[in-house]
Amino acid sequence: MEKTPSSFPPVRRQDRLWSETAARELLNSGEFGTLSMYGTNGYGYGIPISYVTENDSIYFHCAPEGYKLDCLRANNRVCFTVVGHTHVIIGGFTTEYECVMVFGKINTNLSPEEKQHALELLSAKYNPGYEQQTARYIAKSFHRTFVLRLDIEHLSGKTKSINHK
Repeated sequence: MEKTPSSFPPVRRQDRLWSETAARELLNSGEFGTLSMYGTNGYGYGIPISYVTENDSIYFHCAPEGYKLDCLRANNRVCFTVVGHTHVIIGGFTTEYECVMVFGKINTNLSPEEKQHALELLSAKYNPGYEQQTARYIAKSFHRTFVLRLDIEHLSGKTKSINHK
């Protein structure tokens, strides 16, 4: 899925490029990822964060204030990375891995309905079977919870697999 091809350099190791389907499978099933952004102090800023996907969007929740939001208000373009299986090949000087990188822009201006929906999606992913408790928890913490939506502009996945004997 590529909306602006000239903005993103091609993957150097084309032999390790994953199909979009495989990359999306890892993105959808991953437990957490790293959200990277431009820090207001001029340094990169990356944080591990839980998330949920829906179509071409990724939702995150956080406190309604903090450095992450300061950074996103200054520059909403981000990279989000999810790493799946890894295995160091001892003595082989290499590592098996699978990963997906997503680039896009963060939207911080969500309607209350979309915010509610995103929180329900997050809860369904991380707390399946707790629908009744989820509704109460969301209602109780709704006013002090902020939700971010990453609109995916570019996605690519890579993998390296070693044939074991």
